[in-house]
Amino acid sequence: MPDSNPDLGPGGHLSYRLLRFVLRDLVSRFVEDLGNPKAATERQLSALLAGGRDAAFLRDHKASKIQTLSDYRDAVPVRTHAELKPWLDRVAMGESSVLVSEPTDMLLETSGTTGQPKHLPVTRTWAEHVQQAQRLWTLAMVRDHPALSGGGALTMVSPAVHALSPGGIPIGSNTGRIRAAQPAWLRRRFVVPDEVMEISDPIARQYAVLRFGLGADVRSITTANPSLLLLLFRRLQEWREPLSADLHDGTLRHGAAVGLEPDLRQKLERRLRRESPPSDWSPTTIWNLSTVNCWTGGPAEYFAQRLQAQLGTVPVREVGISASEGSFAFPLGHSSRGSVLWTGGHVMEFIDSEGRLHWPWELDEGDRVRLVVSTAAGLFRYDMEDELEVVGHCLETPLVRFVGKSGRYLNTVGERVTEGQVSSAMAAVDGELVGFTVHPELGDIPSYVIAFEGKVCSSSLVEQFDQALQSINVEYAGKRVSGRLGLPRILHLESGHYARYRLRRMSEGAPEGQLKDPILALDDVEWTAVVGKEQN
Repeated sequence: MPDSNPDLGPGGHLSYRLLRFVLRDLVSRFVEDLGNPKAATERQLSALLAGGRDAAFLRDHKASKIQTLSDYRDAVPVRTHAELKPWLDRVAMGESSVLVSEPTDMLLETSGTTGQPKHLPVTRTWAEHVQQAQRLWTLAMVRDHPALSGGGALTMVSPAVHALSPGGIPIGSNTGRIRAAQPAWLRRRFVVPDEVMEISDPIARQYAVLRFGLGADVRSITTANPSLLLLLFRRLQEWREPLSADLHDGTLRHGAAVGLEPDLRQKLERRLRRESPPSDWSPTTIWNLSTVNCWTGGPAEYFAQRLQAQLGTVPVREVGISASEGSFAFPLGHSSRGSVLWTGGHVMEFIDSEGRLHWPWELDEGDRVRLVVSTAAGLFRYDMEDELEVVGHCLETPLVRFVGKSGRYLNTVGERVTEGQVSSAMAAVDGELVGFTVHPELGDIPSYVIAFEGKVCSSSLVEQFDQALQSINVEYAGKRVSGRLGLPRILHLESGHYARYRLRRMSEGAPEGQLKDPILALDDVEWTAVVGKEQN
């Protein structure tokens, strides 16, 4: 049964009313689709077929015979990235009309914990669908936080373009692309210049972000991963002396900025002025924050909770279920139970634990399903391998939360412990953890080894984590009580380990703004990639 409404009516404070007026047609269609997700899905499928009917992929699948949703399922199988890669490789080589008829404007680079980068196409229509979702999310945020209109926004993204494909197509990050695609009125609120996001050295880029942020009236901070925000807040404390010197001098030439290219430094310094260093370097004192926006669910839960503890009464708002493949769901409030599916942008299907397929209107609260998407960029029935849980409905459309990557769980003796469960169990540990990774350790009595960085009592970590995980996962509890699983052991990593891990992953091509925390290392290759050979 429907249990909430979108609450995007025309009434409210001035900034919201103005933005709502500009987006009135989009809002009207969005609310209509919430009440009839089947009609929205049928409309989107018709548009996808029209956009790809003359391209190689749908010709190969006899698209001319597809008339209904059922026909579409019969004609096009669900595919993983690896199975779709032959077509994606042709796109990257510059071949036209492979997946869709529209030109490919750029390729988005995304990667897993240790995998090779994936390159996913961007088309004009696909980009507009993603931007529409961003506009609706922003509208709800503006509605909830009137003070946002009086200040600036600090965003942390990866470079929009950093390479070219073999066919000459620009390759970059989705976060950088989204920032560059924002309307002029929103871009004026960005306190960090675009040129800073193009700094190749991630440490220098972080320093420059903080330098510009310290001289601005920041009302919101947005990036995908909460652990990156925690890292930036730690950098504030680590870099107090060089940042104070740059603030006092109106410069960008101390600390991690010392190696900046002179012409770039000169260009950036023209936008800086002398500032008094803050006496209190906590983020909530430095800035008059209304909201901080990032992932909060699944593996990000632990870091989001730590972030919320640092921010006090400043809400941490979920940015939604989005990736380089598209924007699939977004929340309509900072206290929303979940994110509402964006049926007006992409065609979405869901696979349950028994392999059965469902459309959005066929989902019930409590269902756990795997997301399959079809997009205007040519990802037809693409298995995202993301597990979602249905937590309610907005009108007739499901509200979902991200659980974790499907198949990424610890399962030494049948316990099936997920990334989200590990993250939740770590939230019960007293202490200050910078990062952690859990790996199955086989033996006569299997157990887990917990690598961690931070300040915590080692014996308390093991006991509290073990007890919390038993309360969360009944199968883990049963295996522990029966003696089939032993007590976890720990591996204490030296200070800065996860920061160095992030730098290494970025050097391998992982976008900084979307870099996932290595909550689980399922095999020895992943474990070595996280902790290093010398730790094994």
